[in-house]
Amino acid sequence: MAVKLYVDRMSQPSRALLIFCKANGIDFEEVQIQIAKGQHRTPEYAAINPMKQVPAVVDGDFKLFESHAALKYLAAANGVADHWYPADLQKRAKVDSVCDWHHSNLRRGAAGYVFNTALAPAFGLPCNPHAAAEAEKVLLASLGTLESFWLQGDGDFLLGNTQPSLADLSLVCELMQLEVLDDKERERIISPYKKVLKWMEDVKEAIQPHFDEVHTTLFHVKEMLKQKRSAAAAEK
Repeated sequence: MAVKLYVDRMSQPSRALLIFCKANGIDFEEVQIQIAKGQHRTPEYAAINPMKQVPAVVDGDFKLFESHAALKYLAAANGVADHWYPADLQKRAKVDSVCDWHHSNLRRGAAGYVFNTALAPAFGLPCNPHAAAEAEKVLLASLGTLESFWLQGDGDFLLGNTQPSLADLSLVCELMQLEVLDDKERERIISPYKKVLKWMEDVKEAIQPHFDEVHTTLFHVKEMLKQKRSAAAAEK
């Protein structure tokens, strides 16, 4: 029986799960939960994920949420290549350390900044400049840590590895959310971090064509927001 992935392709961790399964030939059924339409708040979905967030995984009678836990479970359950989530306990612990750092640093900064500058109106909420400014501080500090610490070593990937781990995939999907920003704004934020930019391209290349295919929805939203900004500027 195929594992069920409850996802929204505008969700960074949802995309990571989808790409991981596609890249590793894991049989799955995609169940779309559209956050903008409030589908994550239904009683039916709450029975799957009481936190009412995406993604979630259902494997037979087993239900799991939190994206890093889901990635690790799918890696172990399907015997994927070792570089994704190493069997060596010390190497695995290093991947775990990046994943733990991600949620309290890079994710908090990137998701907070993008939501409060670009995506809030889609949820019927105003953009929040103060929250955006606070999130930007966290985002820039996190990019600096990526550049100077996590991307140390001879390899092209996190922790100096020569092949991507599930941490690489999760973090790059996070940073892809910056695509919905105004091009100049995205450039201002990320262009100083040359190692980060190269690493992102290396991760994408390692898991094509799945990376671009899963990001199609994000690219569509990017173009839609770009057109809206152009129309608003023309009216001034």
